[in-house]
Amino acid sequence: MYERNADLVFTEKAPALSGSALLFIAIASGLAVANIYFAQPLLDTMGRTFGIAQANIGMIITITQIFYALGLFFLVPLGDLLNQRRLAVGMLSISALALLTVGIAPSVIVVMIGMAFIGLFAVVAQVLVAYTASLAAPEDRGRAVGLVTSGIVIGILLARTIAGLLTDLAGWRSVYYFSAVLTMLMAAAIYRKLPRQAATQRSMAYPQLLRSVWQLFVQEPLLRVRAVLALFIFTVFSILWTSIVLPLSAPPLSLSHSSIGSFGLAGVAGALAAVRAGKLADRGLGQRTTGIALIFLLLAWVPLSFTEQSLWALLIGVIALDFAVQAVHVTNQSMILSLRPESRSRLTAGYMIFYSIGSAIGSISSTVAYAHAGWRGVSLLGASVSAAGLLFWTVTRHIGFSKRK
Repeated sequence: MYERNADLVFTEKAPALSGSALLFIAIASGLAVANIYFAQPLLDTMGRTFGIAQANIGMIITITQIFYALGLFFLVPLGDLLNQRRLAVGMLSISALALLTVGIAPSVIVVMIGMAFIGLFAVVAQVLVAYTASLAAPEDRGRAVGLVTSGIVIGILLARTIAGLLTDLAGWRSVYYFSAVLTMLMAAAIYRKLPRQAATQRSMAYPQLLRSVWQLFVQEPLLRVRAVLALFIFTVFSILWTSIVLPLSAPPLSLSHSSIGSFGLAGVAGALAAVRAGKLADRGLGQRTTGIALIFLLLAWVPLSFTEQSLWALLIGVIALDFAVQAVHVTNQSMILSLRPESRSRLTAGYMIFYSIGSAIGSISSTVAYAHAGWRGVSLLGASVSAAGLLFWTVTRHIGFSKRK
């Protein structure tokens, strides 16, 4: 049975995060996750470059997501065993090499290998989230985690827009050259700006480290509840952002890919507005914030259901939905990262596995719903999952809080 202090020694230190260091962490985390999503608007162009059939081009995204999930389980927990700063710098450096590999790839096999490594090491973002929680003062942890998490969400939302613009200017390979350079610069900035060490932990063996991820789920009911909430909110997030291109690109709207990508900017506004959720969690208001955000998530589907009739309705819905998802996500992380200081990387890994599952469920279910019932079917699906998440929170809101606010 996993014991909190039996296998490693963790030492909380005084807060050591400067404003500039926190900003670099947020940018590096957003860039790391954006690397996964750059390929989505480029699939047709990459398919033509390498002669990949349209039915098979989706494998580029699939292999990236598979290796991202593997990285969550096999790499993120290392943050509880190794020097987190060095681990982050190493992972960012390997990511830069993988991006360069895709940029110069002469064949589809090399592209697939490069994309696999991009997915595997994109989880450095989660290492940095746990590292941020370790460095921040307890009363400021929610705000700090919220800022870094906002960087991640913004990276996801802006990836498609940036990839489209760079491709129009200099071809799809320029996207990966640009990101490789920027990722290496971020590695250098993290190396220079972050404190040398946040904790000392050495004695746990790697297999035992991985087993303890599952043991944390058994021992921490709050982790289980918040992980399931992550599954719900990111299923909804993926339902919207996977399928929205379908009605917007079809008649009568027939918007260009650049115009469709610009709606990600509206999502950024919602994500930034939700940074305050971390501050509320610091004040012990995490449960109340979660409930309000989940109500917003459900209500967002009212304007979203009118997307085909009004782009203003879509704009309002996107802002509301991304605000709600981000608010719950930040609150979730703030709560679970306060459970066990010595296990923050493993807590993050376990939590984010449910995020990955939810994203996959949303992507698959939304395209099926659109094929069978159009945008109305997608809206009904999104609202149903949102309502299920709100109901789950209502039933479980007291679990794990016998000694917490």
